[in-house]
Amino acid sequence: MNHLVRVGKLTLGAGCPLFLIAGPCVIESERHALKMAARLCAAARELGVPYIFKASYDKANRTSLASYRGPGLLRGLEILARIKKEFGVPVLTDVHDAAQVEPAAQVCDVIQIPAFLSRQTDLLVEAGRSGAAVNIKKGQFLSPWEVRHAVEKVAHTGNRRILVTERGSTFGYNNLVVDMRGLALMKEMGYPVVLDVTHALQLPGGEGTRSGGQPQFIETLARAGIAAGVDGLFLEVHDNPPRALSDGANALHLRCFKPLVKRLRDLGRFTRRLE
Repeated sequence: MNHLVRVGKLTLGAGCPLFLIAGPCVIESERHALKMAARLCAAARELGVPYIFKASYDKANRTSLASYRGPGLLRGLEILARIKKEFGVPVLTDVHDAAQVEPAAQVCDVIQIPAFLSRQTDLLVEAGRSGAAVNIKKGQFLSPWEVRHAVEKVAHTGNRRILVTERGSTFGYNNLVVDMRGLALMKEMGYPVVLDVTHALQLPGGEGTRSGGQPQFIETLARAGIAAGVDGLFLEVHDNPPRALSDGANALHLRCFKPLVKRLRDLGRFTRRLE
């Protein structure tokens, strides 16, 4: 059974258009977040692509203690609420412990479970109980079939507004790989499947005190994911990746966003006609 997921005015899943989750890795400032939201929302609307804005109020999993983490829960949610109101777009953010879920769900349309926390039962159950849509990122250490347990923890609460996101699997030291067979296996669970393209091209800890990345392969991997049947794509986007405060090494440059999404939209329209 295929479960369609409603997020705001959007319907996501099998038989629906390819959708997009995109935004900066972390909220760097209110001004920057609003600037990014304005540009991304305008491009998505012009291209007719279903779109969810994403940004984190806290990046709890950083390589170095000195790394920037974000503005924190309360200030971050204020900024996300403003983006949601001013641009009329659904918003997504990640949570790191059960106590953050309720306040985040009051603002955000989608609560995201970080990959490294995808086995945390209390967090998954609380996210399910919140009533928000829940995006579960498959841990880098999990097989595609093991993510079913995380899905069941959320679904057990009665909440079936679930997305499952592939973000790469650990492949030796400081490297990730995406097994396209895993996308098909996760689709068998009946929930929309997302490919997190930019995080899958991350080189975790690859630059010593921070992660590296291979953004030159963003379009290649995105095209492969669409051909393999994913329902949505996840892209971290920044207007100046070398100066980004988090994950700039694997981010898509803002100037590339619109032309790339146009090509991916067209490919999605072709492949999804075949379903």
